[in-house]
This record gives sequence, C-alpha cells and structure tokens, in this order.
Amino acid sequence: MMSLTSAQISNALKPYGVTPSVDLIRGIRTYIELLLKWNRSISLTTVTDIEQILRFHFGESLFALSMLPVGKSRLADVGAGAGFPGIPLAMASPNLTVTLIESNAKKYAFLNEVIRELRLRNVTALHSRMEEVKAPGQDFDIVTARALGKFENLLRWAQEGLARDGRIALWLGSEGATGISADSRWKWNHPVPIPRSQRRYILIGSPSSER
Repeated sequence: MMSLTSAQISNALKPYGVTPSVDLIRGIRTYIELLLKWNRSISLTTVTDIEQILRFHFGESLFALSMLPVGKSRLADVGAGAGFPGIPLAMASPNLTVTLIESNAKKYAFLNEVIRELRLRNVTALHSRMEEVKAPGQDFDIVTARALGKFENLLRWAQEGLARDGRIALWLGSEGATGISADSRWKWNHPVPIPRSQRRYILIGSPSSER
C-alpha cells in the first residue's frame, strides 16, 4: 500500500469533483488496507484492484457531495456493507453524522473496525435491519443506499424515517433509475450520470407532500 501515492489518490478522485485533504488521503489509504485484508476472509467487495477501488467505491461515493448539501445533517446509510457511501462521506464531511445500518454480523464487525482505525467520531454502526431502526424525534436528513436492491421496502421505510425536508440518494443502474423515477410518492431530480461509469447514476428525491 506504500505504493499508493497522494497523487494517485488525488488524480483518481478528480473526475468526481473531489480535492482530497491530507487527512482524507491518509484515511483512504488505511481504509483500503483494511478492506483488502478483511476481504480475504469475508466477501466485502468483488473490486480488488486499488485504482478501481478508488474510482468505484470512493469516487462514486464522494461524487454525491456535489448534489447533497450535507452540512450538519444526519445521514442513514442502509445496507452499508463495506461502508460505501456512508464512511467516505463522513470522512470528507466531519460535521455530518452518519449511521451505518447493516444486518450482516461480519460486515458489521468490519464497519466497526474501520470506525475504530480511522477514529471516526461522527459514525455509528448498527447491527440491524432497517425496519428495526426507529428513532422518534431523530429523523434522518439524508438516507443513502448503494447496490441495496430492495428499493420498495427502502422507499417505504425512508418515507417514515426522513425529516420533512429530507432526501434520499440512490446509486443505480439506468434501468433502476428509470423505474424508481416513476414512483409518484416521491419528487425525483433527474438522474445524474456518474463519471467514468457505464450506465450508472445517482438519483436524489424527496417524499411528496402527500406522504
């Protein structure tokens, strides 16, 4: 991992509109080391080339910053898996409070290891299904999901779990983006194509006033 230079990280993230700080670069190196180490024992990602990890996981995650005014928001990353997009967003936005929701025990253990190693005080991992996460009076400002698949259940849960002005951000293929955009219970922005990807988009929406 010593061969992964600051210039390589910066160049890989540039197409996504990200200029990483020294701290973010250092954190990304550590994160990738942990990801590859744990991936030998449990299935976290099929992407193992470092350059691809930078683009596919970190670049695609951080690209959402150009569309989401995170500020001091509360974000729930549903089906967090290996921590994308929630952890990179938290790394780049220290005022963002992130809750990682993951039902798989081994992936939950990995998420906690990343949180400890990166000393991410603004991130909490929950070993839970999203339906079990209820926080009256603590609605989330943003809900994210990447490669989750069960969007009908997610949209139903998000309608209840989002603050009044909350938003949901989904990482999707073109067919998924087209299909979900037709859901009239939500007001959807136009899907934004992800740089350097083939037919992948970020779709952002908010619940309609009739929820």
